[in-house]
Amino acid sequence: MFEDRPDRDEVVLVGRSNVGKSTLMRELTGHSVSTGRKPGVTRQPNHFDWTSESFMFTDLPGFGFMSGVSEEHREQIKTDVVRYIEANADDILAGVLVVDGKSAVDIIDRHSGEGEVPHDVELFHFLQELEIPTVVAVNKMDKVDDRDERLDDLCDRLGLYPPWQQWQNTVAPITAKRGDIDSLTDALESHFHDQKRDDLLKFL
Repeated sequence: MFEDRPDRDEVVLVGRSNVGKSTLMRELTGHSVSTGRKPGVTRQPNHFDWTSESFMFTDLPGFGFMSGVSEEHREQIKTDVVRYIEANADDILAGVLVVDGKSAVDIIDRHSGEGEVPHDVELFHFLQELEIPTVVAVNKMDKVDDRDERLDDLCDRLGLYPPWQQWQNTVAPITAKRGDIDSLTDALESHFHDQKRDDLLKFL
């Protein structure tokens, strides 16, 4: 279980390993975050906080397949992430579910067998059930040719009616590596404003 959480309002980044959460974190905070070519580099929550505003961004460990990590350990990480979100839901201003724009739909479809709910879909609904404003940051969009079709398909899998454009505050196509994250920061601005935290807009 993750310990030592600073007492702050926060935005959490969640998602599978290797979808670019740490790169996105670097873009959001301006701090360098250790990123690795191997999935699973982040094993504990990484907090970047501003004490004076009582606010932080938190990069939670990635879940799903990781080379060299046992299934038992992978499940433990997922459980820890879920518990962290549950325990701190009241302080979470927004949950950012990061997915890989190129492969997310295929991964979801591959894990949609009988009695199975894909991790990404499960996490999306989990955040919503806790009434945490949720933004799906669809990363690596520079590698996607059929952009609108791919985003519509993703909405469909998440239970949102396409077209994706009507979900501006929920679906944010980005390319973190190129610093192209405006659609995400716009969505976060809207969620901050709704929660009367306009003082945090300067961080976006």
